[in-house]
Amino acid sequence: MEMRVLGRTGRRVGVVGLGAWQLGADWGEVEEDQALRVLSAAVDAGVTFIDTADVYGDGRSEQLIGRFLKAGGTGITVATKMGRRVPQRPEHYTLDAFRDWTDRSRTNLGVDRLDLVQLHCPPTPVYSTDAVFDALDTLVEEGRIAAYGVSVETRAEALTAIARPGVATVQIILNMFRLGPLQEVLPAAREAGVGIIARVPLASGLLSGRYDGNTTFDANDHRTFNRQGQAFDVGETFSGVDFATGLEAVQRLAPLVPTGSTMAQFALRWIIDQPGVSVVIPGARTPDQARANAAAADQPALTSEALEAVTEVYDDLIAPQVADRW
Repeated sequence: MEMRVLGRTGRRVGVVGLGAWQLGADWGEVEEDQALRVLSAAVDAGVTFIDTADVYGDGRSEQLIGRFLKAGGTGITVATKMGRRVPQRPEHYTLDAFRDWTDRSRTNLGVDRLDLVQLHCPPTPVYSTDAVFDALDTLVEEGRIAAYGVSVETRAEALTAIARPGVATVQIILNMFRLGPLQEVLPAAREAGVGIIARVPLASGLLSGRYDGNTTFDANDHRTFNRQGQAFDVGETFSGVDFATGLEAVQRLAPLVPTGSTMAQFALRWIIDQPGVSVVIPGARTPDQARANAAAADQPALTSEALEAVTEVYDDLIAPQVADRW
């Protein structure tokens, strides 16, 4: 698999990683043995970067990754996130809290030092608070973490974070339904040497091409309970796109998929081809999904005609719903 430098961490990671939200919660049930098989399949397929968070299953995702690492997983960079287990108020983002949160993640993952810790979509004022980033620098100095980054909801938050000298990475939603970051965020990150972690790459599965108007999801799946943003930012579910509109867009995109690729691989390849992207982190609930996602790295770069067609679909159908918000 192609390797890229993960921003200011200096680490080299495979361009397709694994998002481990599915292994924790909010996507229906995933048994522990199956979760471990997903991790194994991804790493066997060339994945060297796994993204998780302390809130995924209240630590379950981290614990499963820790079990996998203890069983012999090597050469893997694990990024976790912190901050969403408390009410979202800026005053909660303190050095003492960061120590507590990272200690818990270190225990869950079974490591002395965390490879990368990201603030998990904190309140917007946090990005402009010097004391927050001084505290993160302290964690690095104390050896609790090797590097830190941020996970953001908006382009403005991303640009504010990129300007911080200690920020190693920015994680942002980027997919064929989210073209906004291409104009400013990715160029700014490239110039600053900040890594871009592309999350929600398949728009919560819409861009897999497997859904239709009759598709339903489990009650404990965020694609059921968060469609209007009842639990967290609605942009995390189907990238904020109305489900029916997303299906229509996928129908228009499907003829662009090259022979030998799946719709999901086409969508992942589109992200890989964007200058400035360090790693894309699709999730997987089965080993086959993990292997298929990793194989997107082996697909040829998309043609200019395909890239232009994606932009046309976005402009026609998706931009009216998301362009001004994210």
